[in-house]
Amino acid sequence: QYIFEQENVTDTIVVFGSARVPSPEKIAEGRSGGELGRYYQDARDLGFRLARWSEEVAVPRGRRFLVCTGGGPGIMEAANRGAHEAGGPTIGLNINIPAEQVPNPYISREFSFDFQYFFMRKYWFLYHARVLIVFPGGFGTMDELFETLTLQQTRNIARRIPVILFGRKFWERVIDLPYLVESGMIAAEDLKLMVSVDSVAEALDVILPILSSQIE
Repeated sequence: QYIFEQENVTDTIVVFGSARVPSPEKIAEGRSGGELGRYYQDARDLGFRLARWSEEVAVPRGRRFLVCTGGGPGIMEAANRGAHEAGGPTIGLNINIPAEQVPNPYISREFSFDFQYFFMRKYWFLYHARVLIVFPGGFGTMDELFETLTLQQTRNIARRIPVILFGRKFWERVIDLPYLVESGMIAAEDLKLMVSVDSVAEALDVILPILSSQIE
């Protein structure tokens, strides 16, 4: 908290997603990108566009929105990388686990953090979050997504954090939201807690008006 206060960090754009989606460099080395390989470049492009918007539009008006990820490889690396390439500071909230979670090189040095406990990491993910973008991922991504949705569904978080599901085909196959409503497990109203997009342009059309409304 001291570092965030010292650096005047009050607004973040949080990006979740799999550590297993390879970068173009790893694909060139022979690692298969698979069906979901395109999401690395999507996350990189989105991180770039959001950081550039923040530097060019928000900062002159007294606000700064920093891209914040779990700090590891894959989608996390991609979003940090894009923000770094745009010239913006970028945050990585790393967690000490046995495999796959090594801080990526695109996190700003002053904003590279290591956590021992998931609950504290989740707290700082959401504390300054103004929007949450969730790319395809596994158990960790699902855990972060559903905890955020549950906190908002039960009104255990003071403000609304818009949730953007990136990759419509993936999310429609992994989570059958209409069936959850049909079976009475969630209310139809709960579907308004999230929106699905399938491209960087579509994501920006949703996200930028949300962020812009906070600096007007």
